[in-house]
Amino acid sequence: MSSFTEADAAGVPLRVYRPEHPSGDALLWLHGGGFSGGDLTMPEADWVADSLAQRGHLVVTADYRLATETVRFPAPSDDVLAAWTWLCGNADELGAPGALHLGGASAGGNLALGAALRLRDGDFAASGASQPATVMLAYPTLHAVQAAPSPDLIELLETLPVGDRSGPDYVTAMYRRFIAGPLDQAPPAAVPGTVDPSGLPPIIIVASEIDGLRPSAQAYAELLSANGVEHEYHVEPGVQHGHLNRPDSPAALETIGRFHAWLTTKS
Repeated sequence: MSSFTEADAAGVPLRVYRPEHPSGDALLWLHGGGFSGGDLTMPEADWVADSLAQRGHLVVTADYRLATETVRFPAPSDDVLAAWTWLCGNADELGAPGALHLGGASAGGNLALGAALRLRDGDFAASGASQPATVMLAYPTLHAVQAAPSPDLIELLETLPVGDRSGPDYVTAMYRRFIAGPLDQAPPAAVPGTVDPSGLPPIIIVASEIDGLRPSAQAYAELLSANGVEHEYHVEPGVQHGHLNRPDSPAALETIGRFHAWLTTKS
């Protein structure tokens, strides 16, 4: 059973999951939902936060604005940075004087990495908002136009219904809801997989094997390698996109274990 308290970061609703035996670190964690869906009650938010809190990590989740006809980037990113600034300013009081981490799943991974880039580049004016110690990404979408899937991934995707394959048309439509204007003129932080990652903190990426978005995660891991950014890249075998929304699955528990080990090592 989840246990959390509610908070507010400049109008952004938050949930704060406090561990019984705190390790001293903290994580701001962002749910996915294709930029236009998802909420704080979905397992990808609530179960993940609760599971990591049970392992000693303070976790904050943020109810960022979802993309609509009138809400586009940078509004969701601004909400994430407001939540991050709140965490930076309240971490000691919350019992987390140690390392502060930023992460998310799917579209939430995009927002987490984009926020880290904006912090790196000074594209956010807020007193006390430091760069995260690390960035944690689960099956992220980081490119509006991603590389074509490999033959082995195509074969795996063909076992799924067409609507579950997250093909190019799906990805394009998702980013058109998120970004105002032509995709080829998108702000860099809205498509963070295309941006030079030099100077970013260590990054862990966990992808789902049977996922049309896996090429985005893989391409970004290759970009991190090419630029000498410390990172880990894992693929959970035999699972579709969004496996953290299936908390009873072995893959979801494996990913929680990976994240717990990462937080413990990097804090």
